Amino acid sequence: MTDHDHPTEGFYGQFRDVLYGPDGRPVWDRGWVRNTIVADCRRLLSAFMRGAPAVQPVIGLNVGAGLPVWDTSGPPQPSPTQAALVDPNPYRFPRASMQVEFINPANGTVSATPTNTLQLKAVLGPGVPTWPDANHGTSTLREFGLVARVSGADVLVNYRTHPAIAKDPASTLERTVWLVF
Repeated sequence: MTDHDHPTEGFYGQFRDVLYGPDGRPVWDRGWVRNTIVADCRRLLSAFMRGAPAVQPVIGLNVGAGLPVWDTSGPPQPSPTQAALVDPNPYRFPRASMQVEFINPANGTVSATPTNTLQLKAVLGPGVPTWPDANHGTSTLREFGLVARVSGADVLVNYRTHPAIAKDPASTLERTVWLVF
């Protein structure tokens, strides 16, 4: 068996979603759940190691509506070969608005020096995403992925489908993602 058979073996990701109501109090906390680091993450790492000039680290968190049928059938399992969100018009939460830190894997605290665990935290406040819009009848979220850039093209670093999150215009979703290499 080669790495081509299991392109992301040894890497893993996990995420935690907490939804807050308009009063700032937690409505629910889904706890930590695994997500999938996808094959293009290896291309990204290879390009970084080579020093390729046309590579950008994580540029944002894409959130999408997925498919409404997932509400009855359950969301599909993410594939390590996933190349894009199912939603053709996802909302991109920019990296500049995210908190990005190294995590000490021994105790889960923030580390000032590089480690093998990267934490990316996005706080999607009231009115984020900016749905409903022409492409989305509601602001329900069912999928997400971190996005980087390789050779000028956006690529997924990780991907996850999840049960529907009916994010109303006044709520705040705090999404914390860990990538472990």
